[in-house]
Amino acid sequence: MKNTILILLVSLVSLTACSKENNDKENGLVRTVFDPGHLKFISNSLNPRKETMSALYGNEKALESLSKESQTPEAGAVMKLVTWKYHDNPQYIGGTITGELVSIETVQADQLGNISYDIKNDLLQNSSPDKEERIQYFMSYHPVSRP
Repeated sequence: MKNTILILLVSLVSLTACSKENNDKENGLVRTVFDPGHLKFISNSLNPRKETMSALYGNEKALESLSKESQTPEAGAVMKLVTWKYHDNPQYIGGTITGELVSIETVQADQLGNISYDIKNDLLQNSSPDKEERIQYFMSYHPVSRP
């Protein structure tokens, strides 16, 4: 009899513990996932003042350029810097997650070495950023070490 009551009690507790509904659906946060396509993750950064986080993606030529710490990207390099707002993670205390997409910046060097800069979805600024300054910012990234 005691075993039956214990089994029923444990079953009741386990079933009620799993039935928590997520009431945070109307919190206004929109999470956007970026598909880098053929580009590989190179590095990331965090700006606590603006509450943004960025991820730098690039091809092999971009990785070589950043590994050599050169001032300009090598011919054929393609880099994309994706920036999101970040928010507290509602599922884990103290954690943060990406939220709204702020911008996608692209630096590309053609086979002749001509460097182009483009920005899309720029929500933080109404003015166009300085192209040379942004290219130098891209080139200041250091690739993360992979084991």
